[in-house]
Amino acid sequence: MIANLLTIAGTDPTGGAGIQADLKTFSALGTYGMSVVTGLVAQNTRGVREIHPVPAAFVAAQLDAVFDDVRVDAVKIGMLGTPDVTRAVAGVLAARRPPYVVLDPVMVAKSGDRLLAADAVRELREVLLPLVDLVTPNLPEAADLLGVPEAVDEDGMREQLADLVRLGPAVLLKGGHLTGPECPDLLAMDATGEPVRLTAPRIPTRNTHGTGCTLSSAIAALRPQRSGWPDAVADAKRYLSGALAAADRLNVGSGHGPVHHFSDWW
Repeated sequence: MIANLLTIAGTDPTGGAGIQADLKTFSALGTYGMSVVTGLVAQNTRGVREIHPVPAAFVAAQLDAVFDDVRVDAVKIGMLGTPDVTRAVAGVLAARRPPYVVLDPVMVAKSGDRLLAADAVRELREVLLPLVDLVTPNLPEAADLLGVPEAVDEDGMREQLADLVRLGPAVLLKGGHLTGPECPDLLAMDATGEPVRLTAPRIPTRNTHGTGCTLSSAIAALRPQRSGWPDAVADAKRYLSGALAAADRLNVGSGHGPVHHFSDWW
């Protein structure tokens, strides 16, 4: 059976991040993609120009329209933007209880522009996190969630991972912001077990726009097709590495260009 995947996120007119990246990833990994828009984002590969939030009631209406009609096998959540939208999404998830929910806590764009209002961080941490199965913060997002300085090495990552996993869901803490020849990620299923260390070679390209969106949507797409989170995460990382390795074959924009979501097919 082909899995039905739902992304809840903002838009990217240049197609490299947000809902557009999620739908490409869902398709590349053999699932049927659906989308609920939380915000209209005027951005390109160089930065974010303007964000038009979708009213929370209409976000909830979109979600109800999908859940009333379609079997949803997994959900990926990206940019939420405002406290009201965060609460609206949490309310629908609490009522509908989809099998798997992956949260990419989108707070800051690659360009440095903030995508989650500061007053929405508490809602994300206290209202939404208990309802998701896996959260995938990078190092700046982890620091924002915990209200602490950003980790600068793997020891610091392990300390923050222990605090993050106590918030409720399993955690994939991404170490791409560290320096070195590889990108280390740490996956913790709960507060008691030893985290799984997953690494990938650091690929020399500036075309990294949408990597967080792509990884989290790949994990969501693969979870219904795999036996557990570790297998889904490992295979999603392999998919992203391939998309990054082929990113320079694309010629999209003059800033941080997108990864190549369909590198295995084109």
